[in-house]
Amino acid sequence: MNKALHPASHSSLVIRYSSLGRHSMDKSILYIVGFMGAGKTSVGSRLAQRLHWRFADLDQKIEERAGESIREIFRREGERFFRRLETEELRRVSAEEQLVVALGGGAFCSPENQEIVRSTGISVWIDAPLEVLFSRCECDGSRPLFTSRREMAELHARRRPFYEMADLRCEAAGLDIEQVTVGVLGLLA
Repeated sequence: MNKALHPASHSSLVIRYSSLGRHSMDKSILYIVGFMGAGKTSVGSRLAQRLHWRFADLDQKIEERAGESIREIFRREGERFFRRLETEELRRVSAEEQLVVALGGGAFCSPENQEIVRSTGISVWIDAPLEVLFSRCECDGSRPLFTSRREMAELHARRRPFYEMADLRCEAAGLDIEQVTVGVLGLLA
């Protein structure tokens, strides 16, 4: 179902979204999904402030528990090992309440992780254009799966069908972090 939301503070702004099921706050965890560079951490932390909830960045939690960066985990142990850590950490945070969680770009691509998210909260996909994602990631050396524009486009194409499974979608084209935050709050109202 496609709808349009016009935030009062941005009367000329249109945010398109689709609701793929429930979208009320009957569950107390909000999971932010999307590709690297979409603004999941920035939007998630602002949402947590607005909702008076806590915020968790799943990748940061993994780094804290592992004692090393995501890039280093990928380099030393490989992606399969990292994905196991990711699912373990997702299980931990999913036991909490009144929490906004920014998932890593690949976390929602796992059926096991999708089931954890579905059973414990609401997922919101921050859908940003590929060119915006590329511009935000090209100078960030911390992203282990960012290599080239072509490879990033291929990875985005493979992950997009998984993101489309999210409960809610906020199209972020041309919007700043505050506008996306207002848009997501509107979806949840």
